[in-house]
Formats: sequence, C-alpha cells, structure tokens
Amino acid sequence: MSTQNHNALFDALWNDYLAITPDAKAIHEEFKALGDDTIINDHIALRTFNEGAMNLENIGKHLEQFGYEAAGEYHFEEKKLYAKHFQHKTDEDAPKIFVSELLLEEFSAELQMFCRGLIAEANWNIRQNGLSLPSRPWGKVTREAYERLLEESEYAAWLAAFGLRANHFTVSVNKLKGMKNIEAVNEFLKVKGFELNTSGGEIKGNEEVCLKQSSTMANIVDWEFNGGKHPIRTCFYEFAERFPMENGELYQGFVAASADKIFESTNAA
Repeated sequence: MSTQNHNALFDALWNDYLAITPDAKAIHEEFKALGDDTIINDHIALRTFNEGAMNLENIGKHLEQFGYEAAGEYHFEEKKLYAKHFQHKTDEDAPKIFVSELLLEEFSAELQMFCRGLIAEANWNIRQNGLSLPSRPWGKVTREAYERLLEESEYAAWLAAFGLRANHFTVSVNKLKGMKNIEAVNEFLKVKGFELNTSGGEIKGNEEVCLKQSSTMANIVDWEFNGGKHPIRTCFYEFAERFPMENGELYQGFVAASADKIFESTNAA
C-alpha cells in the first residue's frame, strides 16, 4: 500500500501514545530547542497475546496491508515472550515495528483463564469490526485484576490495561543534529530531570552488537479502571543508536538481551 497509509497508521499511534506519555512531548520540545525540528522514529513496539485474532501472526498479516514484512524473530524465555520485528518493504525510512506476544500456556491457570476472557472479547470485536491499531478490543479491567496479573507478569497486566497501542516510540539517535551519541542523550535527559531505566545499566548493548539502547521509565498516569482511576505506568520513550555491520550498513535488527531489559521500563513503581 502507499506511503500515505503507513504514515497515517503511525500518526494515529503517535497521537494515542502522546495522550498518555507526557514525557515524550516534553522530550521533543527539549530536542527542538537544540535544533532538531524533526525527530526520526526508529521503531515502535506492540504487545499482545499468542492466541486469538490479535496474536502476533494476525498482527503481522494486518501490517502487511501497510507494506510491512517480518525481518527477525526473538525469544524471551524468562519473560515468556516471543517476538518478531517488521520492516517496510520499500520505504527505508519507515519506522520498524517490534511485536511481542505473551506465551499464555507457560503461565498459571488463573492468568490463562483471565486473559482468555479478554481474548474472547477481542475475537468478537475483531470479527465485527476488524483488527485496528491503536485499540483495546475489550472493556476496562478492574484494578484488582490488574494487580493480580502484576504479581505474575507485568507484561500481562500492562496489556490487559492498555491493549493494542504503542508501548513506546524510539528516537533515532543517529538522525539527531543536537546530540552526537546515546551517552550524550542520556546525560542531557538526566540533567533535564527525566527518569531513565537502569535495569541492565542505563545503556543496553554496545558497538559489538551494533546497537545501543536506553529509555525513560514509563510515565505514571491516572488510568481509568472498571471502578475508578488509579495511577499506573503507561508508556515510555526509547533511544536507539545503530552501528555499521561488517558490510558497512547500519544494523536494523534488535538484540534480545537488550530488549529484555527495555521491557522493564513499564515495571511498577
């Protein structure tokens, strides 16, 4: 499909993300003050379940409509996740899309039962209206259900609360004019008072794996549950600096060990 279509998809995801991620807008303003009027997005990430109409396979088929194809796969044994990243077939500047899914069968019967209830609701809604991004194809969960899920899987709790929306956007450090590297970005953000994810170190990865990543901790926002509002972590902003491979081209994939720590940017306060 045309460039216009995938740009419209990202516009919808970006506006939805900004509404619950005030840090992202504030960081944009800080970078603009340094001369970066246009911030290039390296990638976004989506979370989902491995069953039903919104599993990774079906999201992949949905993304094909926008010109995307699968370009790499990743396993996260500790967090019980499987993931793929997707790249646009013709637009090299289009952001990559990292989609992960929770391996439900590896969790408790209680978690499986609750999440399959959400999936059943999603299946019905998607049959009626089709798969759409961003969306939460089920009703609001209770705070109690969220906190019970949180005990077993932060990922599952976040997904139950927020659904299919961009978990993060990512600044391409390579394309910044006002910052020379990710180390400078991190120091700048700390001076400005933003909280960084320090799990595994502020910087995940290195030049040897051709990718360095860092991220803020997700904003804490009053979120509407079934029964009232409660402050929880929403979404975060990531920063990625890519390095050339042996063939001279910038590495375009991801590093599972680093991504594993980036997932923890939404860990409860």
